[in-house]
Amino acid sequence: MATSTYLSNPALTINAVNLTDQCTSATITSVAQAQNSSAFGSLDSFFVTGMTMNTFECELFMSYAASETYATLAALVGTQTTITISPTAAGLATPTATAPKFTLANTYLESLPLINATLGELSSITLSFQGGTLTTATS
Repeated sequence: MATSTYLSNPALTINAVNLTDQCTSATITSVAQAQNSSAFGSLDSFFVTGMTMNTFECELFMSYAASETYATLAALVGTQTTITISPTAAGLATPTATAPKFTLANTYLESLPLINATLGELSSITLSFQGGTLTTATS
């Protein structure tokens, strides 16, 4: 049986700023919330799709330089923004079936760690974006 191997090296933008060089992990998730549709007399549980809850989590190295992590994110706390991510850098510009581009529009950033420091380690922060509309481009 043929297998496919994917070595992760995604590219991403947050609020149209490319932060790929600061990112060490990224996860985008779409969950169709289950709504119980069982009626009186049912002996089993049945579910239908409710609202979709999209989330994006990433870990970024913290940088306070212009156009880097802090400068890009500070004004986004408490607002909605757009995130794009692809398994490859080329997929951000020209998505394909093997390098799709995922766009999460109107996603909400609730909080921003301002400092996360440990002696002798590179400073990094973990961000969680919630909600928004997820689209996928393959061409």
